[in-house]
Amino acid sequence: MLWLAAGLCWCLAGAVTADEPPQPYLEEPQYEIAPHLLGSQDGFRERLAAAGLTILADNTGFYIGNANGGFDQAFDYAGHGDYCVIADGGKLGVRDGLYLKLRAEHRYGETIVGNVGCFISPTLIADLPVYASEEVYLTNVLLTQELTDAFSVFAGKMDTLDGDMNAFAHGRGKTQFSNMGFVFNPIVGATVPYSALGAGFVFHPDDGPMVMVTVLNSTDTTATSGFDTLFNDGMLLSAAVRVPTSFLDRPGHQLLGGTWNSRAYTSITEAYIPYPDVAIPTTRGSWCLYWNFDQFLFGDPADDTRGWGPFGRAGIADPNTSPIDAFLSFGFGGSAPFRSRRSDTFGVGWYWASASPEIGTLITSQFGPVGDGQGIECFYNYALTPAVRITPDLQYIVPTLRLAEPALIAGVRALVSF
Repeated sequence: MLWLAAGLCWCLAGAVTADEPPQPYLEEPQYEIAPHLLGSQDGFRERLAAAGLTILADNTGFYIGNANGGFDQAFDYAGHGDYCVIADGGKLGVRDGLYLKLRAEHRYGETIVGNVGCFISPTLIADLPVYASEEVYLTNVLLTQELTDAFSVFAGKMDTLDGDMNAFAHGRGKTQFSNMGFVFNPIVGATVPYSALGAGFVFHPDDGPMVMVTVLNSTDTTATSGFDTLFNDGMLLSAAVRVPTSFLDRPGHQLLGGTWNSRAYTSITEAYIPYPDVAIPTTRGSWCLYWNFDQFLFGDPADDTRGWGPFGRAGIADPNTSPIDAFLSFGFGGSAPFRSRRSDTFGVGWYWASASPEIGTLITSQFGPVGDGQGIECFYNYALTPAVRITPDLQYIVPTLRLAEPALIAGVRALVSF
């Protein structure tokens, strides 16, 4: 599906050196090609990238909490470290068009998911790669081979967060929205593992639809290599197509995709989202369909890399295996409309997550009544320096667990690229 194949596209994007100009209307400001806090004055990092090795590292920290509502009014500090190396086989003299992407990551601190009583995390990246664990995990060992300028194949261990591309609501929870409901479509939570072995191909012409097909291990293997359990309990099949549009003579995209996971489902704890430990009747197989769009309405006539406009997502999933059986979100975001703050971004969005009646009944029996979850988030991403971004963030969450009151969440996020 898109999440997996997009790892390829981001792998190639990550190989871009820091001094190359951005392309007009890229998916979002990409932290991979941003200036770094520890960039050397003698150009060592640039020379290393020119030789075929790009080293990327950043830390995202949150100080955020409930000002009112939820289960508990408390503020906590949490964060995420991300360390990535991309090797360009052509520059290294191995093979033209061959890339190797390695990513290690970890989380730390205490997040506020439990305090709020929600299933859709207000600070997604602070809960990954493994919820409640502070170990360092190798989540990407991905080989990509360009066979033509428009067709590539890839295989290896990959994380799935870089998919569901959207110009205004993506960014891995670092550079745009923090809430899971705006980083990707949570409707895939029951079918897509965070990190696992797989392979696929992507057709990516410069001016046409991008088509992606992937086969992945059915269960998450973030904490292991994955070879011992490869396809032991089925596989994940996925496909997506992303079509460029030009409404109002402005760029945009429409995306449609779907997933099918053939594994046996016995509980909802095995999902992408950290749901409570609730057993369900054994079911073989699960599916989801999802859609998103982004559309630029305004552009900076002096800088065609800057613009802003609306975005949206929608999806449906198997109600017998997914606690969320329908999802919808809309919002508005992009580059800040201030000439004096050219690197800043902003966003405001709303989401609705329908609770599956089948699974909701099982959760109610153990954790009290449940209902549809909703949320609003607004942020302003302030570029303090080219390598340091400070983001005030405000969210209003109606939790799925009805014993928790609606929560007003306030805090700040800091992203430092090293």
